[in-house]
Amino acid sequence: MSPLFALIARDIRLAVRQGADSMMVIVFFVLVVVLFPLGIGPEPAILARVAAGVIWVAALLAAMLSMDRLYQSDHEDGSLELLVLSPLPLELQFLAKAAAHWLTTGLPLIIAAPLLGVFLNMRAEGFGVLLAALALGTPSLSLIGGVGAALSLGARRSGVLLSLLVLPLFIPVLIFGVSAVDASLTGLGAKAQLLILGGLLLGAAALTPWAGAAALRQAAE
Repeated sequence: MSPLFALIARDIRLAVRQGADSMMVIVFFVLVVVLFPLGIGPEPAILARVAAGVIWVAALLAAMLSMDRLYQSDHEDGSLELLVLSPLPLELQFLAKAAAHWLTTGLPLIIAAPLLGVFLNMRAEGFGVLLAALALGTPSLSLIGGVGAALSLGARRSGVLLSLLVLPLFIPVLIFGVSAVDASLTGLGAKAQLLILGGLLLGAAALTPWAGAAALRQAAE
């Protein structure tokens, strides 16, 4: 397992060196959430009602900012060919890349989400479920986005193509993430939605490495 963890550590170090990219994701996330009260008005009841949806949509869009660069540097400097020829299975390398993306993008979004929930007047009962839903949903976004990044590698306007490929696949995660928070706030319980998010994560973890590895092999050829 040491080559797997070494690859994760390498990608994290590269992300830390290019700190502007990671900071841009957080700044974009905060700005999108802050702009919503300016557009719909400062009414506390309205903000509390849309808080979960606003945070989830902003997190989804912010996560996509860095996805098109997930394999771009490896493709440009020739590292992608070395990764394909590496004895470590390409499926595991895909998981390592997705894990590094989540640690440098998804995890900071989860940490920032409660502060933005307070800004949007979210009730206290929703914070725990919001964090749980984001913890289950954002890894799925990284895995699905990794497949899109591999498929669009080397294409012109890869960012636009990536958005068209992955946004429809993000919709189930968005729906159940928002409905989990809404259910907890209305007293219905969010167990079903969280279980579905967990199932989506397990399905993505099982299926996306094969699709991503096939796309990377195609890109390397």
